[in-house]
Amino acid sequence: MTEPIFHITSKASWAAAQSTGEYSPGSLASEGFIHCSKMDQILRVADSFFANHHGLVMLVIDLPQVKSETRWEAGTDKADELFPHIYGPINLNAVLRVIDFEPESDGQFKLPQMLSSLGD
Repeated sequence: MTEPIFHITSKASWAAAQSTGEYSPGSLASEGFIHCSKMDQILRVADSFFANHHGLVMLVIDLPQVKSETRWEAGTDKADELFPHIYGPINLNAVLRVIDFEPESDGQFKLPQMLSSLGD
């Protein structure tokens, strides 16, 4: 099995996806793709873009199940580090798990313990 990829979003955005049958966040319309991360990139992304934000979930995505095109592209801070970008909506059956993802009391994040079993 291919390692899953991850996407952080609000509980409200995920709830909206349940009613439409696909996940299509605002970034898809404004930037043309959905930002995702590999497991070793999650915390840096979360702490950089979501510090002190509440009401978040992390989508665990089975990349081979995603129907939209995925491209591995450089991030803005490190040109040699590639991130998975999904160029279209995410079909709900590609989402393996939805994990509540709240910051710690200092506003920063730590990986949920259940993620350690995903690499097995």
